[in-house]
Amino acid sequence: MSEPTPDNSEEDIITKEMGTSEIEPSDTEMAEAGPSNPDPCDAEPKKAKRKTAKGRRCRCRRRRRRGQGNFSSFATYFPRVLKQVHTGLSLSRESVNVLDSFVKDMFERIAEEAGRLAHCSRRCTIMTEDIQTAVRLLLPGELGKYAVSEASKAVARYRTSR
Repeated sequence: MSEPTPDNSEEDIITKEMGTSEIEPSDTEMAEAGPSNPDPCDAEPKKAKRKTAKGRRCRCRRRRRRGQGNFSSFATYFPRVLKQVHTGLSLSRESVNVLDSFVKDMFERIAEEAGRLAHCSRRCTIMTEDIQTAVRLLLPGELGKYAVSEASKAVARYRTSR
């Protein structure tokens, strides 16, 4: 360590007596300086704006959650499907309510997981691969594989009937 020079020795003695360092200004110096901007390393990090390929901001975070809207229930579809599978059987109101809440819950879970997958791959649009992956993740084992294959068949039938 080098010895202090004669012109700095007085300042060194004052800083040692006052208990302050040369880096930190005293309280009076801070008051005289007024408010200042914090150092970049002390400031909270700003969130980077996500941009698409064309340079515009991605809007996928803007429409985060939508309300229920006018959609009330899946209850009208249960008797139709049951009629295709087992003719002559019917459902009670309580069973329709249980099925309805189950279908809504699964729909929300699949949509949230597919949204997370799209967000992880930095896309604003949920694609079919995201939905298939979400179904495989949420439904255990063979049930997930069977659901994906049945959904693929249903989409193929829909496309041919159009």
